[in-house]
Amino acid sequence: MVRRYFPNPNVYYEGTLTHNVYLFGEDYGHETFLEALIKRLAQEHQVNVRIRIFSARGGHGKVITELKQFVRDLQRDKENLPDLLVVAIDTNCRKLVECRKEIEEVTQDIKELVICALPDPHIERWLLIDSAAFKKVLGEGCKAPDQKCNKDRYKQLLLQAIRATGNLPILGGMEHARAIVDAMNLGWILEKKADSSLRNLVKDLRNQFKRWQAETP
Repeated sequence: MVRRYFPNPNVYYEGTLTHNVYLFGEDYGHETFLEALIKRLAQEHQVNVRIRIFSARGGHGKVITELKQFVRDLQRDKENLPDLLVVAIDTNCRKLVECRKEIEEVTQDIKELVICALPDPHIERWLLIDSAAFKKVLGEGCKAPDQKCNKDRYKQLLLQAIRATGNLPILGGMEHARAIVDAMNLGWILEKKADSSLRNLVKDLRNQFKRWQAETP
């Protein structure tokens, strides 16, 4: 891959510094959860962001394929360089380091702009980690999830947890992702060892927003 220089992409909209965040995810669940988390952190750090979502429905293989095409388009000046590129794939029982390496191999020329979101093993588990947040949104708490390798285990646990509250899951329960993210105790997520994959993501995003906050005039 040919290395090239990319200019500083910071832009001003209506006189306000705005950071462009591009988001690649496997599905609606990834998009909804991550968009909510990014918007929440932006608000907490008083940073303006504009999020562009690249739909890559079809699993992690489709995300990697679309990501390769995006990098090629960048090199051909067919795409604009973002300030931050968030790439999400479920680990699906693979090691975190293996999944991160797969993304980094594609994005090596822009690696300083990339944050990996790697739900272990699937995004549905992240919605069950903070029982207090779950209760605030749905009226009842949920059991702390275990961590086993099973393709549909956490999809089923999320469905069961929502039905137990008397609510009907419409989109696999992911329709509640935005509200649960807003209710999450992120300080608790960072301090506890409930889920290292989510803790890593929150830590990486917070560090990025702190840098942007420090750069804001």
